[in-house]
Amino acid sequence: MMESLEETELCFPQLLNSSCRKPKRSETEAVLVYILLSSISVLTAALNLLVIISISHFKQLQTPTNLLLLSLAVSDFFVGLLMGFQILLSDGCWILSDCTCTLYGVLDYTITSASVGTMVLISVDRYVAICDPLRYSDKVTVRGVVVCAGLCWVCSLLYNSVVMNIVQPDRYNSCSGECVIVINYIAGVIDVMLTFIGPVSVIIVLYLRVFVVAVSQARAMRSQRSGTFLAKKSELKAAKTLGVVVVVFLMCLCPYYCSTLTSQSSWFSVTTVHIETWLFYLNSSLNPIIYAFCYPWFMKSVKLIVTLKILRSDSSETSIL
Repeated sequence: MMESLEETELCFPQLLNSSCRKPKRSETEAVLVYILLSSISVLTAALNLLVIISISHFKQLQTPTNLLLLSLAVSDFFVGLLMGFQILLSDGCWILSDCTCTLYGVLDYTITSASVGTMVLISVDRYVAICDPLRYSDKVTVRGVVVCAGLCWVCSLLYNSVVMNIVQPDRYNSCSGECVIVINYIAGVIDVMLTFIGPVSVIIVLYLRVFVVAVSQARAMRSQRSGTFLAKKSELKAAKTLGVVVVVFLMCLCPYYCSTLTSQSSWFSVTTVHIETWLFYLNSSLNPIIYAFCYPWFMKSVKLIVTLKILRSDSSETSIL
């Protein structure tokens, strides 16, 4: 009886000496965890899919700024899918191969890096729109944004593929049923510098500049001074909205990287996910909610999608703005 009970606590009962143990959890706690994480996963994937469909389908929405939001929505959508995959593993056991563990790590880090890179591009876009409005249409084009966003994803994938191939995940597994990837402290610090501190510094500097210029332009509008070249009110509003997106993003991402810096090694464990990782995942569901409150076009396009009016032959030409 005792042996049978012990076996039920193992990931692989047939491997008594090498199998990892499942974390002890009450049935109520397990159900609540499944419900909560499943809800966040479905909400994240569904909301970001609506953003992707909206911008991809309606031609009027395919502006440089919105294409950057599309790139961000794609990364957030994949986060939702990865969360769903993670829920299946919330019992603490990795039942797939080491290669799959590496693939999962590559995807997770690639999405994170691509999200940070997209935030940098959004900050650059707002900087040019607010600080140099007369030359914005010349400097920031749809083609240029598509190329930059594509390079952001490709570089993130290549960089993280190289990092994960060097690491060899199974080397640090303490038992069967575990997926742990460890990067030594020096490499971890370099990675944080390249994928977080550097990009975030650029984001903060650019948005501080945008904030200062936006405030001065708002004062100029109130005083109705002539001869001053001002950004459009729509650009200022977009800067405020995207500023909220950037701030929320940084608030959700900082705990993850801070924990990486304070530990002796940077480690990624699929079967033991920390609260700061779930906080980052949660951020992916917040972005579409921000759009819903700040962008009238999003709610209008969602209505057309839900009512299946986008299936009409001329629906892509519908006036959304």
